[in-house]
Amino acid sequence: MKNDKRIVLTLDAGGTNFRFSAIQGGKIIVNSVRLPSNAATLDEMLDKIVSGFQALIDQLSETPVAISFAFPGPANYEQGIIGDLENLPLFKGGVALGPFLQNHFKLPVLINNDGDLFTLGEAIGGILPEINSELEKAENPKRYRNLLGLTFGTGFGAGIVSDGKLLVGDNSAQAEINRMRNYLMPETSIEDSVSIRAIKRIYAQEALIADELCPDPFEIYKIGIDQAKGNKKAALKAFESLGIAAANAAADAITLIDGIVVIGGGLSGAANLFMPTISSEMNRSFTTLSGDKLDRMEVKTYNLNDEKERKAFLQADLKQIPIPRSNKTIAYDNTKKIGVAISVLNTSEAVAIGAYAFALQKLDKIKKET
Repeated sequence: MKNDKRIVLTLDAGGTNFRFSAIQGGKIIVNSVRLPSNAATLDEMLDKIVSGFQALIDQLSETPVAISFAFPGPANYEQGIIGDLENLPLFKGGVALGPFLQNHFKLPVLINNDGDLFTLGEAIGGILPEINSELEKAENPKRYRNLLGLTFGTGFGAGIVSDGKLLVGDNSAQAEINRMRNYLMPETSIEDSVSIRAIKRIYAQEALIADELCPDPFEIYKIGIDQAKGNKKAALKAFESLGIAAANAAADAITLIDGIVVIGGGLSGAANLFMPTISSEMNRSFTTLSGDKLDRMEVKTYNLNDEKERKAFLQADLKQIPIPRSNKTIAYDNTKKIGVAISVLNTSEAVAIGAYAFALQKLDKIKKET
């Protein structure tokens, strides 16, 4: 991908801003364009999206091969149809955004979920290659191919990548981790405990203040690390609760995936307040009906943002065991490890790289089939 000369236009669409970029060889090659995502009418919204992509094209000397970008769901991503969005209500009833842009620019248009593209970007240009490189330097033969990406922000998102390929569901509803049951409040969804609003709600409850007086999550974080005045106990509780809830959802998901977990999104900057909770909670045991302890997962989780745990994760525990009825042996490591890490890329950058890689994979597949 690094040597690929094809150019793809990308967009990271949020409820506040649209960020447009052009990617070549896995890198942004133009000045990114940022536009507010608010609009009075659907036509104004469409004009804004067109103008963002056109501003990129005007900076290029070559014609791009595709448009590939992240857009919130619900949606039918395969058809490029955006559904009823809470933060972008102008799309209510369904809007064929992909076909519209394809007709306008005469280019293939691919749309996917931001959590999915974030994960693909981290799998190709972020955490997975970094970890595998460190394993090689540590002379550990283990290599990781599977990645669960989690995004903590306005909501709770996810994506799944295996062998460099993004898992795409049959109904554009893959990796919808926000619909998991909430471990802390079983009658609600996990997003009520893993989101910006969850941090503010817990802080307000613990600090005994009205919701409207609650500071934003960054201020709560600063309170938790003694860089701002406020209720430190409440701040720590808010991020601990997020860690416990997220860990239980991650443990359920990774049991089916078996791979590395990477965390991004706006709240990931507070990692030092929730990462220890996530790894310890994922490693908790069940109690069987006979009273015995049973590991929650068949694998052990390591906090890769902790230097000591990262070192232990990278260390191989190899022993030579005999091959039956021969005079040969084989190296065997019976420890099963996964790691949880914060994104090594800026979340928007990871989404852009993921969108670029997804487009190239699709174009290559089409070329191979024709």
